[in-house]
Amino acid sequence: MQFHILTLFPEMVENGLQTSILGRAIQKGLIGIHAVNIRDYTQDKHNKVDDYPYGGGAGMLMQAQPVYDAWKAVAKPAEGKKPVRVLFMSPQGKTFSQEMARELAQEEELIFLCGHYEGIDERVIEEIVTDPVSIGDYVLTGGELPAMVMIDAISRMVPGVLKNEDSGVTESFQENLLEYPQYTRPEVWEGKKVPDILLSGDHARIDKWRLEKSEERTKSLRPDLYEKYDLPGRALEYLLKDKMLHMDMIEDIRRGKADILAVREDGVLTKDRSGGAYRITAKTKDAGERLLSLTDPTGAVYV
Repeated sequence: MQFHILTLFPEMVENGLQTSILGRAIQKGLIGIHAVNIRDYTQDKHNKVDDYPYGGGAGMLMQAQPVYDAWKAVAKPAEGKKPVRVLFMSPQGKTFSQEMARELAQEEELIFLCGHYEGIDERVIEEIVTDPVSIGDYVLTGGELPAMVMIDAISRMVPGVLKNEDSGVTESFQENLLEYPQYTRPEVWEGKKVPDILLSGDHARIDKWRLEKSEERTKSLRPDLYEKYDLPGRALEYLLKDKMLHMDMIEDIRRGKADILAVREDGVLTKDRSGGAYRITAKTKDAGERLLSLTDPTGAVYV
């Protein structure tokens, strides 16, 4: 996989991505890092790539021409050629996630556009950018660090980059679960002992323990993720506690006739795929109203 990074600081990107796992992947030819200095494409005799913004305001803006020409040299746009996706590092973009990393890893090439100063002329953004992406709700001095973060995460999804192929599928955020706690030697450190089950050699019990710990940790630290985790399994677990009362909801889920919208400790919310009607079951009125707030109240049906 080839990564092209359009930047004013190519050495920053190159130095940050040439070590450890990514460095070895580059040496093996599994990924490629191509840092392109936008300044090389300016037509200004003083090598300028920025200017004052029209309408006033603080700071300077990167000009459209050098950015466009740098992109053109890398993308080589031509009729009939599949366009290369251009990711613009911007707090206005969609938030980067493990799911997005997995999807982007399917591409053969990606171009990262790193802004600096107060940003980039909007006209070139409109012309070349396909995916504005943010790594969080905060402001950095440039797009280089976000690009490096994304390249690291995406590269881990490329076959062969990780030595242990299981590593890429047993880490945090896989299936919306955080990673379970892990331990290494010594067996006892500062009076704290490794959990006995990890020393048992019973891999079935170890896998079960790890799943339970992942669920506990996710539920405690990231309830937003936990709400998305194993919706069918958790919904049926709740509904089967009173099978007769919830028979219709259970059958709709098992037959694929309903989408599960939310599962809480005190209730379940589904939506019929054909008619669009909502079904809610809850332990209390307050719990039902909290679930109902996730829907269009006019389409809700209590069970």
